[in-house]
Amino acid sequence: MLKFKKFISEAAAKGNKNLHLTHLEDAVIDGGVTGTRNVFNYLRALRDMLAGNASAPVSVTVKWDGAPALFAGVDPSDGKFFIAKKGVFNKNPKIYKTNAEIDNDLSGELADKFKVALKEFAKLGISEGVVQGDFLFTKDDLKTENIDGESYITFHPNTIVYAVPTNSQLGKRIAGSEIGVVWHTTYRGDSFETMSASFGEKIASKLKETKSVWAVDAIFEDKSGNATFTKQETEEITKLLSDAGRIFRTVKAKVLNEFKDNAELNARTNTYINSKVREGARVGDPKAFIIGLQRYIEEYYQKQADKVKTEKSKEAKLEKGRELLKFFDNRNIKEIEKVFTLYNMLVDAKLMVIEKLNHVDGLKTFLKTNKGFEVTGQEGFVAIDHLGKNSLKLVDRLQFSKANFSTDYIKGWQK
Repeated sequence: MLKFKKFISEAAAKGNKNLHLTHLEDAVIDGGVTGTRNVFNYLRALRDMLAGNASAPVSVTVKWDGAPALFAGVDPSDGKFFIAKKGVFNKNPKIYKTNAEIDNDLSGELADKFKVALKEFAKLGISEGVVQGDFLFTKDDLKTENIDGESYITFHPNTIVYAVPTNSQLGKRIAGSEIGVVWHTTYRGDSFETMSASFGEKIASKLKETKSVWAVDAIFEDKSGNATFTKQETEEITKLLSDAGRIFRTVKAKVLNEFKDNAELNARTNTYINSKVREGARVGDPKAFIIGLQRYIEEYYQKQADKVKTEKSKEAKLEKGRELLKFFDNRNIKEIEKVFTLYNMLVDAKLMVIEKLNHVDGLKTFLKTNKGFEVTGQEGFVAIDHLGKNSLKLVDRLQFSKANFSTDYIKGWQK
């Protein structure tokens, strides 16, 4: 049976069906020419939205740092209410309609949380389809803590600590609830196998309200009016996107698409980028990055060769690496430098958007260390197209992703 800590780790590693979100800038590597063009479209739409254009063809949701993921809805086969983890979309769906079914699969704190969810979410009147969200807390997760001399109700589902003043209306509402959840995705279809996801819909407001459930939608709302680009900021991001566009138009499509079409190159490049994030570093200087990437590829295949016994197998592994490294020869190197120059510029534009979105008033967010609390922004945001079917995530990877990997910060599931 799965315990809470193990489940969190597995969920973070595997992701959820139909909900793997690509970092906006990584769509350059994963999507080639088409993916890069989509990145420009998203960033331009986000710029327009933050400049006050209400008709911009994009919406934004807040990427809450909740965990674990859970699903709730009505089983199309029998009309009965259930809750589930990601196994809801397995060939043989793993869903829970009773406490006994939860006990047969889960244990400890995780089982307790799902039992609370089964009891409380049954009150919400979910009558069709499936909704997905993330656990924020159950009542025993709530704490009263003093941060910078002020009393807060806090909950700490994963990496980020969420805090709201104890005596505020919201603080009292949260303190009086049994469970907290953020809803972000709706699924519709005649069976689990055929259901399709829709992002960016209001969910909580369409369900019955009960004092025992504190439910919020992930939809971004700027009630404070702070998340608006000034004229100067709009001009700055417009120039950045224009300069990036000029580089994009000069990159050879064959070279850019190779990062998408060559599975080995794609995997090695993404892994190396993520290793830089863990070190707290960006792609940075394209030439230095490419040299580092080549060195990593060479070392990777040497390690693969060291794992096999026969000389024939060793040589096959090494040859695979040599073939991949041919991509970085003199015919392509300048084009590859353009790709990562473009990548950097799109990250710069993304960070401008994130910085502005983080200005919205709401729950305070912190990272917890052994020495106390550090102020941080939201985990990130998700940009969704006007049809609600396609999305990319916007995360300050040097802030949040590093904190997620770092042992310097205390995670909510660590006891």
